Amino acid sequence: MRKLFGTDGVRGTANIHPMTADMALRIGAAVGRYFRREAGGVHRVVIGKDTRLSGYMFENALTAGLTSTGMNVLLLGPVPTPAVGLMTRSMRADLGVMISASHNPAEDNGIKFFGPDGFKLSDQAELEIEALLEEGVTPAQAQNIGHAKRIDDARFRYGERVKSSLPRGIRLDGLKVVLDCANGAAHRTAPEVLWELGAEVVPLGVAPNGKNINLGCGSTQPQTAAEAVVAHGADVGICLDGDADRVIMIDETGTLADGDQLMALLAGRWARAGTLTGNALVATVMSNLGLERHLADQGLRLERTAVGDRYVVERMRAGGFNLGGEQSGHIVMSDHATTGDGLMAGLHMLAAMVETGKPASELLNQFTPVPQLLQNMRFTVGQTPLDNPAVQAAIRSAEAALAGKGRLLIRKSGTEPLIRVMAECEDSALLNATVAEVASAIEAVVG
Repeated sequence: MRKLFGTDGVRGTANIHPMTADMALRIGAAVGRYFRREAGGVHRVVIGKDTRLSGYMFENALTAGLTSTGMNVLLLGPVPTPAVGLMTRSMRADLGVMISASHNPAEDNGIKFFGPDGFKLSDQAELEIEALLEEGVTPAQAQNIGHAKRIDDARFRYGERVKSSLPRGIRLDGLKVVLDCANGAAHRTAPEVLWELGAEVVPLGVAPNGKNINLGCGSTQPQTAAEAVVAHGADVGICLDGDADRVIMIDETGTLADGDQLMALLAGRWARAGTLTGNALVATVMSNLGLERHLADQGLRLERTAVGDRYVVERMRAGGFNLGGEQSGHIVMSDHATTGDGLMAGLHMLAAMVETGKPASELLNQFTPVPQLLQNMRFTVGQTPLDNPAVQAAIRSAEAALAGKGRLLIRKSGTEPLIRVMAECEDSALLNATVAEVASAIEAVVG
């Protein structure tokens, strides 16, 4: 079992273990040693970050650890997470690092790693890095210490790559788009890309100050953007999260559409065009049962994985599939990207509007979701509520009540100290009762 790495790298509150400058230095040294192929030669790592104040601290600490093992560091500055995957591969780097806590509040931060192929690391690789961390790493000799250099055009390179994923000749002239960048990593790139493609952009969340990332904005708090869509008479809204690897769409009426609806749209379009490999979409256990039924009606399959976009990507790579994602808005188009890309997914939605002439409200209403209820139960680090017999009994009781009528999913978050209690059922009274039963049992244990 991994002790340090969670669902998506290492994450926590800045200056509290494990997200301390000292630990970041040690992690940098361990991962640098892991990715050095051999003594001598050129060893390169790219580091990107979002706009959190603590990003400067972790950038410097990781650079120190990596250069101490002989790795040369290329600093990209604030860029979306998918840009790091792209730049790792295009710059022939041994390793890519993204400093971000994604949709978490500003006081949190995290470290994500990409291998030389631009894809996130496997569980096994993370276990081996943890072992190196525990053993300690012998630094390189003085003459072999690495150097650091800033790369000034990373976001421009990424922007061009995103635009190139669209069909040739597509322009967004005449579309008014509310674009919420969550005061995060895409606050400059995303508005530039949409403007270059001809859209009229109403920008929100484009004034980061180190402390306002995801604060009242972005994909997890899209209410302001939804109001702006209606107020400005916009055709559509795009809400990114802090590192721009996920997206929530908003139609012209201010109605939200999650990743399931966007994946349903893209899967159907790609299947009709003959470009959906394997006639399947890869999504997690959190995706709505309505999505699965909608795909089946079109002769398509839904392949489910554990929660986390890297598990989606692993299944896509193993099965040769080219479209996958999460209900939360990670949309992975592996023909163009190695991880979830909110801006790219948003652009493909806009392209669908241009090509079909249909409004967002029609395109983002692909299926009727089965009623779904999610309740997050916070616990104190060190507590293990799911091991409690009373909680286990409540889960068994809820599963029995839902048998043949819906489903229950209980999981521990890999990024926060939360137990996520989710149920789906068309009987709303039963849905509420089963979630309440389990939530109450957990609450009694955690206090």
